[in-house]
Amino acid sequence: MWLFLPVLVAVLFLLRRWYLERQMVENLTEKYVFITGCDSGFGNQLARQLDAQGLRVLASCLTPEAAEQLEKVTSDRLKTTLLDVTNTENVAAATEWVKTCVGNKGLWGLVNNAGIGYPVGLNECLRKEDFAKVLEVNLLGLIDVTLHMLPLVRRARGRVVNLSSVLGRLAISGGGYCLSKFAVEAFSDSLRRELSPFGIRVSIIEPGGFATNMLNNPEQHLQGVFSRIPPHVKEYYGQSYLDAYHKYICYVGKFSNKNICLVTNCIEHALTSCYPRTRYSAGWDAKFLFLPASYLPSAIIDYIFRIALPKPAQAV
Repeated sequence: MWLFLPVLVAVLFLLRRWYLERQMVENLTEKYVFITGCDSGFGNQLARQLDAQGLRVLASCLTPEAAEQLEKVTSDRLKTTLLDVTNTENVAAATEWVKTCVGNKGLWGLVNNAGIGYPVGLNECLRKEDFAKVLEVNLLGLIDVTLHMLPLVRRARGRVVNLSSVLGRLAISGGGYCLSKFAVEAFSDSLRRELSPFGIRVSIIEPGGFATNMLNNPEQHLQGVFSRIPPHVKEYYGQSYLDAYHKYICYVGKFSNKNICLVTNCIEHALTSCYPRTRYSAGWDAKFLFLPASYLPSAIIDYIFRIALPKPAQAV
């Protein structure tokens, strides 16, 4: 009989969570949400999705063309602005624009979605500026936007939603992308604990592989990186290893999920549920491959990666 007790507790816990997570925030049509990176991908889909739900969406795009196109397919409630998250003056100006839009209501939701994936590759094949390029957008830009917008979020006792990745749990390649997502996880955790006493919720979205512009043309990006590999690095690894690594990165991109609504639905829930989750995983690869693998001993993961690629030319 005692064997059934843990099962009963688990079932009751899941039923309770199922019930609480379906309690929706009231007056959503009066709440403002600011989203970065709405040119394409998750940000673009989320802006259209929240607009259809009646929320007041403030969408930032990098280019005027993207902003104009988004306005054409959404209602008059949605407003756009141009934002380069790596430019602090630009971020400050966007904050003032949001302040004039929301007035005394404050900002209910801040969605830090803007991000880039490349350059990526073997760490020894990259330069310091390759790492910095990704970190400037995915991490420092996210932090800058958050720090500027927090007073407005606090006024509404709202939500901060940060786009991370399963690669913030398990690094599968060199370059700045995995570094940035590990750091986003850390920043979000510390921010959540700091803001919880003020009634502000912070959620992290951890998608698996999805087909967005971030993963477009991996061959082109990798060719640029591999074309400037130092001679000594080529000698260490050997051409067969470098070719296999190239195919490995391209292979990951080709099998990405095309249903990006799996991600935007998680973000919508984090913004509209009375009891949002701390973390959301999106995609079957995230739930059943990357996240479980991240809990395995490092020796097992290292072995899997060793057998996935040929042995480097000068490996001992």
